Formats: sequence, structure tokens, C-alpha cells
Amino acid sequence: MLDEEALAEVPSPCYIIDELAIEENCKILGEVQELSGCRILMALKGFTLPSLFPLISKYLHGTCASGLYEARLGRERFGKEVHVFAPAYDDREFEELLRISDHIVFNSIAQWERARPVVEESARKVSCGIRINPEYSEVPIDLWNPCARYTRFGVRADDFRTVPEGIDGLHFHALCQQNSDSLERLIGVVEEKFERHLSRVRWVNFGGGQLITAPDYDIDRLFRVVADFREEYVVDVYMEPGEAVALNAGVLMSTVLDVVHNEMDIAILDISAWAHAQDILAAAFRMDVIGGCGPGESKHTYRLASRSCLSGDIIGDYSFKQPLHRGSRLMFTDMASYSVVSNNMFNGIPLPAIAILAKSNEVRIVRRSSYEDFESRLS
Repeated sequence: MLDEEALAEVPSPCYIIDELAIEENCKILGEVQELSGCRILMALKGFTLPSLFPLISKYLHGTCASGLYEARLGRERFGKEVHVFAPAYDDREFEELLRISDHIVFNSIAQWERARPVVEESARKVSCGIRINPEYSEVPIDLWNPCARYTRFGVRADDFRTVPEGIDGLHFHALCQQNSDSLERLIGVVEEKFERHLSRVRWVNFGGGQLITAPDYDIDRLFRVVADFREEYVVDVYMEPGEAVALNAGVLMSTVLDVVHNEMDIAILDISAWAHAQDILAAAFRMDVIGGCGPGESKHTYRLASRSCLSGDIIGDYSFKQPLHRGSRLMFTDMASYSVVSNNMFNGIPLPAIAILAKSNEVRIVRRSSYEDFESRLS
């Protein structure tokens, strides 16, 4: 990471993405592809930084998108396979999706039947799939659980009588930040409920949520699970772990704008949970801060809060060895994935800048927020 002198030149707030860490993650994913025979796609919903696409595309098979704009970005900037899944498709966008996609996954059989004539008349050959719902997940938080009760995602086994004509593959997604033992149990349920369909398709997409690049991830188990599945059903296997590409590869640097006291010390930062890290408020997610720990664990405890006017825009309570003051800089870790892609400009708060820390240890600012960004979104 940058030293203090180099950090002083970085604008605040700013995401600093470590190019070397991204490449190390990609090397692991590339090895998984090579040794297991699967094909790994980068989920653009988790990490989208076109400046690093030339590096990432050396290792991964392509991108997966949730709609037209992501698909177009993957086609134009990543340059390899483009896979798309959405719960529903807008007819005004669908023909363009057909022109730029390699795989399109449909959320229901009825949806496929409506789209089939358009697909078959398309000049571009697109491989089509159906998303299935195994009705099984080990994700504890419904916000992140694709198989929660009443989910809108996929076809249940009771409603899936046969593989529709024209369908090449099946797709499921039921994990979030989990290890390969969760994947193995999930595969067991998929086989139990959909086994008679698996040998009738050309490919199966295991979805995302697999934290393959985490230090404790059991890659050997993953190799076995994928190899056994490919051998049993004679299919190509895809996976799309978005967070694994950028895991522990970036920080969000912020600055203390003021410290006030109301029964406790409150440090007001130049970032916002509501605008820059919504999982804090939506799912009680807690960010880690370099040099910080839990409240009361160190000498000086502060509530870290946003400069927005939303009363509940609170990042959390932390303690530090040294007191915070106006101008103190704080570094929130593991802030590359599911951060830049989900930002907003609530209250007119500028988006954090984006910087890449190159392998040479030089920092390059690739994006700065401006008033024009705010104004152009509104009129």
C-alpha cells in the first residue's frame, strides 16, 4: 500500500484499487479454470473497472451481465464471452442484447417461449439457458439470498417438467461469500431435484457467491466437485464469482471533516454509508478500518458518521489508539467489490475518486467526481 507521503497526493474520498492484488486473485481463478476444466466469468455487478479489464481478461473466460449496459460494457471493453441473466427483459433492449451476447439465460419457461421466435430469427447464434431454483441456500440474510422464500429467481423443480426445445443450458445461483463445502451441498440438492435434466443440456452455470480467492477457501474440494460434475453429466461448467476477482484488493480512503460531541465523540467523514456502502444500513454490514477496532477496545472511541443529512447515515462505532481530528485519514479495507458499482450521489455528495495502485507502486487517478456527474443524472 502507499506510504503516507504518496497518500497525501490522493484526493479524498477515493477508492484505491491494488493492481497486484487483482492479478493475484485472477491467477488463482485462472488456475481453477485450468485444473478443473470450468470456465470462469467476471460478474460485472460485483466489480466493474474497465481500466483493469485488459489485465483481468488475460485470465478469465468472459463477463456475465445483468442487463444491456453491463453486457455492452463487457463486449466493448472486456472483449471475450458475454453472458446475460435478468429476471425479465425489456423488449426495447432485447434485440440489441442478442447482437452482443453469447449466452442468454431466461428466468422462466414462459419467458423463453415468448423470446424464442426472436432468438431463432436473429442473425447471431446465441446459446440460451433457463435459470432453475433449487429452493436451497445457506445464505443467512434474505437481502443476499437468491433462493429465499417467494424469490423471483428461477424455475422450481415441480414446475420444470422437461428441458424446452432450443435450450442449451441450466443456470442456478444460491451462494454468497461461501466456501466449496456449501457449493458441494448445493450441487447435491440440484442433482437430487434436477438430475434427469442435467444430461440433456450442453452447459451448466453454477452462478456466483463462491469466495474462491479467500485464504481459507478449499480449492481442492472445488476441483473435485467440478470435475465429478463434468464427468457425470458431460457438460461444460461455468462459474461467475464477482467478489472473488476483487477480494481484499482495494480500500476506501476518507477524511475526518469534524469531530463533535453528544454523549460520545462523533467523527463526521467525507463519505456516506447510504451513498457509498449501503450494506452497512441494509444488512448490518461492518467495514474494517486500518488501525481501528471495536468500540472500547482501544483508548479513543468514536462514532463514524456521514456528512449527509440522513439521520441514520452512520458507518459504525470504532476505537483508535490515537485521537481523531479534522484532517485525519481513515482507510476502510476490502472496498473494491460491490462498492464502486453501487454508488449514488444522494444529497449531492460527490462520488469517491478512483485510483489504481500499479504494480510499480505508482498511483494513477482514473476517475474524479464532478458537479457535471450530479447534474447530468437529473436533467
